[in-house]
Amino acid sequence: MALQTKHPIHVHRRREHDDEPVNDRLLRKSVRDGLSRRVIAGSYVREKEWKRLTPMQQHLVRVLEVADRARGPVVFTHNSAAAIQAIDRIGLWPTLVDVRIAQSSGGRSSGAVRRLALGYDGIDLIEWRGHLVTSAAQTALDVASEGTFTAGTIAVDQALWARRRGGALSTREGLEHALGTNTRRGMARVPAVVEFGTALSDSVRESEARVLLDRLGFPRPELQREFVLPGQRTVRSDFYFPELDHVGEFDGVGKYFDPEILDGHTPQQALLEEKDRADALRRQVSGISRWRTPDHRDPGRLYNILVADGVPSQLPPPRSRSR
Repeated sequence: MALQTKHPIHVHRRREHDDEPVNDRLLRKSVRDGLSRRVIAGSYVREKEWKRLTPMQQHLVRVLEVADRARGPVVFTHNSAAAIQAIDRIGLWPTLVDVRIAQSSGGRSSGAVRRLALGYDGIDLIEWRGHLVTSAAQTALDVASEGTFTAGTIAVDQALWARRRGGALSTREGLEHALGTNTRRGMARVPAVVEFGTALSDSVRESEARVLLDRLGFPRPELQREFVLPGQRTVRSDFYFPELDHVGEFDGVGKYFDPEILDGHTPQQALLEEKDRADALRRQVSGISRWRTPDHRDPGRLYNILVADGVPSQLPPPRSRSR
């Protein structure tokens, strides 16, 4: 398992420039002018570089700064362990770094750290930069124990993700073993999340969509069903309802703007390629439904899209937030 160990951007640390008295004045002005940002006390980054980072990378910067300042070994856990292991989430990441401490210590937050007095019994730990971090399985369970069912599903799916570069971070057996050694309060709802988890969700939004489809009463789809298009090109659909011969696809914008996904193509080329792919796929199946992020935020819209396209639900439509 490849843990994140390097800073994604340059960090300016005041303690490294104690012999430059002019530095503090210029630094304060840079922060006031919106050119720099304080990530934790005494550590600053250029605002332009910070905004280029993903939310997960931004949290990783905070974790690395806490790790480098610690006077002794620290156990990173929960969200901070997730950032170290590239277990992504939806939305903002916390500004405090999660550290696990002994149960007798009493949890508290101070400065840049949230201390969680959960102890270490039955917890699988991995060495990281002179410190320790909870295993991917333990991290996913910890995130699931604190968040919603959706947040937990995303964490578990991320840990199991089979097509991750470098391989999956955990196995279902690993999750179940970690679950069996966790007896603390707050874990009661986690088994249902683990049971629902899959190794086939290729993105956090696909995981979110799986939860929504289930809650909205739609049939559980097959994931990553392969289709061979003209020219022997094999593509995968996000969701496939075999009894209806119907494909469902979350249309994320990353494929049109993320340089890593574009892989040298322009956004216009990516858009045309996606259109050609959808047209070729439509000729092979009875129907296709496509939706975007706003349809996740208002499940009534997702419900209406699928029902209008011929996918039946066992439940009545939810109340739309736009009403």
